[in-house]
Amino acid sequence: MTVRVDNNVKRQFDALCEQFGMSVNAAVNVFINAVVRTRSIPFTISAEENQTRKRALEAFYAPHPETPELTLDEINEEIRKARQERRERMEREKQPKEMV
Repeated sequence: MTVRVDNNVKRQFDALCEQFGMSVNAAVNVFINAVVRTRSIPFTISAEENQTRKRALEAFYAPHPETPELTLDEINEEIRKARQERRERMEREKQPKEMV
């Protein structure tokens, strides 16, 4: 793994790792293992939330009562029809074109 770090920050990090009695490699591995184990970054990363994005997500996740719910059988029938149409289209494309 290659990581680009500002030289000044790298020198400070190297010195701290030495004070901790570990290599930079060991410190990075501690961080990576903590992220994997907890499935989170061990500090807060934040930014001001974009209102447009927030409204878009709310609209996306909001229930839509005007959209009828499909049963599993209806969903499977839609899939069956789409597959049949695709097979028919592929068969038509395989047929030799007539000379005009």
